[in-house]
Amino acid sequence: MDSTYTCSQCGMSVKSQCAKCDEPLLNNSITLDNGDEVQVSYCPTCEGKIKSPMCCGEDMSCVF
Repeated sequence: MDSTYTCSQCGMSVKSQCAKCDEPLLNNSITLDNGDEVQVSYCPTCEGKIKSPMCCGEDMSCVF
């Protein structure tokens, strides 16, 4: 399942994949120690995580 991230401001879209595993990144969120929730992209194979893409100063929304 490919995740596509789209900017609600300008409409730009990106697809992300793990360079290590060549797997499409999936959308998720994590809760920080202070209780804030952060959107992340993660690899289902190696479980690596990155901050989800941003555009126009906002997190891009994820569409499957």
